[in-house]
Amino acid sequence: MNEPGVTAGLRLADKLNHLFRTATPSGRRPYSTEEVARSITLSGVPISASYIWLLRKGHRDNPTLRHVEALAQFFGVPPTYFFDEGDVSADVRLLAVLKDAGVQAIALRASGLSAKSLDSITEVIERVRELEGLAECSDEPCQE
Repeated sequence: MNEPGVTAGLRLADKLNHLFRTATPSGRRPYSTEEVARSITLSGVPISASYIWLLRKGHRDNPTLRHVEALAQFFGVPPTYFFDEGDVSADVRLLAVLKDAGVQAIALRASGLSAKSLDSITEVIERVRELEGLAECSDEPCQE
């Protein structure tokens, strides 16, 4: 198996499991297979938890385009994620972070501000992270 967090060259099962591990909003437990199946089915694409389990275990590796699109939509990635050979780990982490309503609100309010103002806001956020005992961040999504 490849090193954790790297999606290049992985099988469909590995990529799907990577999404289950990483595409989860902050402060929330990872999605269950049943929860994903229920949500996708409610969106109009019938899929069973057992079928997703088979995909995750690698016992099935040729889902329909409809299922690929529905899984991609649920996790907030493009359908090409399942076939792309590039490393999209940082993109998946960013999408998971952006599902957090509080982070979305801050990002939307910061849109359009000058570079100087954004630098000031970044300094404030880094100071608050330090006060809360959280790790310092680079430009990639922060890890808790």
